[in-house]
Amino acid sequence: MTNVIDAFPQKTKVRTAIFPVAGLGTRFLPATKSTPKELLPVLDKPLIQFAIDEAREAGIERMVFVSHPSKDAIERYVREDADLERTLRDKGKDAVADMLHDNALCDGEIEVRFVMQDEPLGLGHAINCAKDDVLPGPVAVILPDDLILGEPGCIAEMIGSYDARKAGHMVATMEVDEDAVSSYGILSKTGRDGDLILADGMVEKPAPEDAPSRQAVVGRYVLDGSIFEDLSNLTRGAGGEYQLTDAISAGAAKVGMCGFCFSGTRYDCGSKTGMLSATIAYAGSRPEFRAVLADLTARPLAAE
Repeated sequence: MTNVIDAFPQKTKVRTAIFPVAGLGTRFLPATKSTPKELLPVLDKPLIQFAIDEAREAGIERMVFVSHPSKDAIERYVREDADLERTLRDKGKDAVADMLHDNALCDGEIEVRFVMQDEPLGLGHAINCAKDDVLPGPVAVILPDDLILGEPGCIAEMIGSYDARKAGHMVATMEVDEDAVSSYGILSKTGRDGDLILADGMVEKPAPEDAPSRQAVVGRYVLDGSIFEDLSNLTRGAGGEYQLTDAISAGAAKVGMCGFCFSGTRYDCGSKTGMLSATIAYAGSRPEFRAVLADLTARPLAAE
């Protein structure tokens, strides 16, 4: 099969990742009243750390966090805390200090930028807030709420495929049940080429009877740099917000677009059930917790 995106020019290296982290996490109140949802742990690892590790694995050079003024704890988390590390070492806790140092985004390793999204005007608006802080070329977008467990990481898989092909806009996709399409952006599918779903557009949260396919878009994107021009020209879409899906669809005819079928397992950690499922799955991957999980699953659930 001839890949229709071959008609579009090859793009340069993906060097920037954007992390939209401005949401208020209302579904996790009261836990998120004082703690950003991105810092909620999956077992012992915050959601934002999974996202950072995924970007690091993919060779990202600059990370741009689109945050909110009330969520300064995220910046404190991602940056190095030399005083805390020193205190831990003074107490003989070198292993903990080493772990914190390895997790932190230290000066000289990766460029870190924080920009503010003062109003919750949609994912498209959040991405456009980063336009003055990205490096030239295509950009990756990682939504920490969407935890994708697997090796290699999803964004590394996508960038590898993107670099090998002439993809303009690439979105992570998975097939969902018909009754779930109204919760996702859905690809207007035109064909398939290996791990790529060929598409000519997207529809944001359609009714099941209006959905062009069951290929849902989840929180990983590799986008041609022209996305910012299309974002700047957006009008409000579904929910009265500026939708990233609308900008991607607008650019599809110019630069091409496709969905990428990733190999990992995705967990919607913006929901309580998704967070619980992710915690159990991640704990199951850690040998020191398997006996505890086996014991818990053998017990009957508490009566209502």
